[in-house]
Amino acid sequence: MTQAQKIEPENDDLLDLFIIGGGVNGCGIARDAAGRGLEVALAEMGDLAQATSSASSKLFHGGLRYLEYGEVRLVREALEEREVLLQAMPHISFPMRFVLPLSKEMRFDADTPISKLLKYTMPWLKGQRPGWIIRVGLWMYDHLGKRKILPGTTGYNLAGRPEGAPLKDMFKHAFEYSDVWVNDARLVVLNAMDARDLGARIMTRAKVTSARREVDHWVIEVEGQGNFRAKALVNAGGPWVADIVTGVIGINSSERIRLVRGSHIVVNRLYEHDKAYFLQGSDGRIIFFLPYQRDFTMIGTTEAPHEADPLVAEATFEEKRYLLDFANQYLKTPLTQADVVHSFAGVRPLYEDGASTATAATREYVLSLDENGPPLLNVFGGKITTYRKLAEAALDKLSGHFTMSHPWTKGAALPGGFTYGRDKEQATSLILQFPFLSFEAAERLVHLYGRNAAGIFEDVVGASDMGRDFGHGLTEAELRYLIREEFAREVEDVIWRRTKLGLRLTAAEIAAIDDWMRQNVPLLVEA
Repeated sequence: MTQAQKIEPENDDLLDLFIIGGGVNGCGIARDAAGRGLEVALAEMGDLAQATSSASSKLFHGGLRYLEYGEVRLVREALEEREVLLQAMPHISFPMRFVLPLSKEMRFDADTPISKLLKYTMPWLKGQRPGWIIRVGLWMYDHLGKRKILPGTTGYNLAGRPEGAPLKDMFKHAFEYSDVWVNDARLVVLNAMDARDLGARIMTRAKVTSARREVDHWVIEVEGQGNFRAKALVNAGGPWVADIVTGVIGINSSERIRLVRGSHIVVNRLYEHDKAYFLQGSDGRIIFFLPYQRDFTMIGTTEAPHEADPLVAEATFEEKRYLLDFANQYLKTPLTQADVVHSFAGVRPLYEDGASTATAATREYVLSLDENGPPLLNVFGGKITTYRKLAEAALDKLSGHFTMSHPWTKGAALPGGFTYGRDKEQATSLILQFPFLSFEAAERLVHLYGRNAAGIFEDVVGASDMGRDFGHGLTEAELRYLIREEFAREVEDVIWRRTKLGLRLTAAEIAAIDDWMRQNVPLLVEA
């Protein structure tokens, strides 16, 4: 269908806002807008968080290394958000301490403003990151944000400490600082659920095929859902944002994005304690070791240009090798390709600012408002830590076109949220209601669903009422809940985005879940 052809709306109601994209930015904007009284619809061509938003490093963090690039405003905003988000979603996020070992072999990225300054003022350093410079950066990291819960930076000798146990003996000293871990895919789903509960229409597996301006509104065609009318259109397409502008909407734009692939590998747990590591490389880059799903360690990330379809992004052999070699600069017991139990890659849509490398490209988000007719807001870039602030800024950009209430999401809990620090109480409460649960099972459910975990046990009296256990505690009752309440439609939605149990389930168990969902999704969705 060409832009010249008339699209007749089938959904006669005039929406305030139509959002393209079901990642963290799209769902965050939908939630905020619906909570301010706007009529909202969102269309996602696949599953929620199917691309970039489920392939992050799972961190609410300020971005310590961004200080080297002079991105102080971005770091400050992100640091201020960490504790706001932590308290809003303690079921899917928790504080994490990061160990930063010191080494004379580690270098600055040569392209950063700090490295260029030091090259001329202290040429004898030859690109090194001396401890005092790192300590200054960590002091800024501690004080730029409004930190109340998270402890500040400390330093210590690694000898005889558990933090030093997995590292080579050459690493004698380390700093330790705080950031926050988050279950990224669940963050997106919870925002979508809250948006729906506030009145938004959330459509998954619903591709927008065209959008065009009428005199005072947009007409949007959605595959399988019909046509919609809206006063304003938000393009939060992530890696597809530029394609949507030129292809779906049919507007020429000079604004571009840079697609950068970030790959991660997962190995069996590398050490006994529950802290993460921030590791500097001899090439100027950094990677993380992150405790993951109790029994694993996640290692990432790379930053490589990505040219192919973002949906088929995979960690290449070279990227896996790079991460292993980087890790082995630190580890006493080296890792090999055989140790990699899983890998994944996500494509970050960074705003094209002309930076010479993917590492140097800005992580700032850019909100571009086109008011040549009914408003179009294009969302470029962004990072998971600042998604809520981005949503507020997006609605501020559109405020001249709507009458809406004030910002409200700061301090507002996401579905299932409870008082910070009471996760064990929540697990105990669940066991008291359903005594057949083990504490481990109750804890798993609380850290996925929070207080909403009780919804899984609708009409459940005993363990037999949960239905078949497909493995690792994933029952028919939980699958029904995920389909009914959390937009899950296919096995991949469940095992990789809603529960992360794909790391543990066998091929036979996954096939059984797939068979069950194929039979039951049509029945439960129609109901």
